Amino acid sequence: MLSVRPKVAELAFHVFSRSLHPELYRVHRTRRIERSAYHAQVNITNCGHVITWNTTGKTPVTVCEVATGAHQPLPTKRCLISHSLKGSRTDKADFHSGVGYRTHFQLEPVAPDMFFMVQQQLSKQPTEGLLHTFDASGRMSLGALSYVNIETRQRSMLVQAIHTFPDDYAIVKVESLFSLPDA
Repeated sequence: MLSVRPKVAELAFHVFSRSLHPELYRVHRTRRIERSAYHAQVNITNCGHVITWNTTGKTPVTVCEVATGAHQPLPTKRCLISHSLKGSRTDKADFHSGVGYRTHFQLEPVAPDMFFMVQQQLSKQPTEGLLHTFDASGRMSLGALSYVNIETRQRSMLVQAIHTFPDDYAIVKVESLFSLPDA
């Protein structure tokens, strides 16, 4: 089955205060994180990524970040942030019990030579992150890449995602911090 990216003009970024049903997206790579105060699942999907972060306290909090195609059918209930993935944007959401979420994303069109250099560097990333190479679209001989780096601490998780779009010579970068209040 082909796993080709959508066009960058069709990308969207959403944050929910709930998890999403896994049938809404196709997962290519996944990693599960278990800490005493939270657990998370990070997925590289056909359009970008889905990160679901859950606290384990008395009043659990769920934060679900989705970088996907704008035409992807997603629920509207408990959607906290919804933007077209264009330009550069910083956003945040604060939850009860002091749980915090911060994100910064940008869509960066680049010159073809710079794009190929970034694509080559990403394909050589160390194995501690998640990496997926997509099939070529037919127009370009090389497929898109998604790389997600995850840094966990006892009370926080930092996720850095990079998604390439060869047909558009564009790179999407997302950096998100999920955090619990200081003990």
